[in-house]
Amino acid sequence: MLIRCVEQKADGKEMKLNKKWVPLEQISPNLQLAVVCSEDQNFINHSGFDFEAIDRAMKYNSEHKKTRGASTISQQTAKNVFLWSGRSWIRKGFEVYFTFLIETFWSKQRIMEVYLNVIEMGDGVYGAQAASTTFFHKDAKKLSQGEAALIAAVLPNPIRFSAAKPIAYISGRQAWIMHQMALWGGVLNYENKEPKK
Repeated sequence: MLIRCVEQKADGKEMKLNKKWVPLEQISPNLQLAVVCSEDQNFINHSGFDFEAIDRAMKYNSEHKKTRGASTISQQTAKNVFLWSGRSWIRKGFEVYFTFLIETFWSKQRIMEVYLNVIEMGDGVYGAQAASTTFFHKDAKKLSQGEAALIAAVLPNPIRFSAAKPIAYISGRQAWIMHQMALWGGVLNYENKEPKK
């Protein structure tokens, strides 16, 4: 967050840091499911790393100029809480270490709570509560499926895209995420190791 503030200042922009921590119980189950459907559909089942997704990303990246990532929610949480942005092998090594630690010592609910409170969801907007009040003028607990899917749709690039003014591409991602949510039965069950299909 501090790095992003410095980047904003360096770009001649106003420094923005909108954040408010809330416990997982105060974050809509819709948003929890939406980010799993959008970012990491094996979140409940894996131990921090999705090796099938990594393999698919490596194959895709070897054939295309535009690269695709395979970071899990656990890896993103480790990076956002303990590390800096960037793509060096040193940072990636630390990311593996911290991902292993949080998967060992935190429950999936705790990982989700931290993730949804620290991830950037808009330019200078961090966490579910800040995103919900900024874009929809309501508490994170009251997000609808459509609103949750819209927030999740911008996560790959929350600086370029906005949940407040979604372009056609983001609306398309929102529709896809909502379809995935329906396949899960609209519920993320932390105890059930398989999604409802």
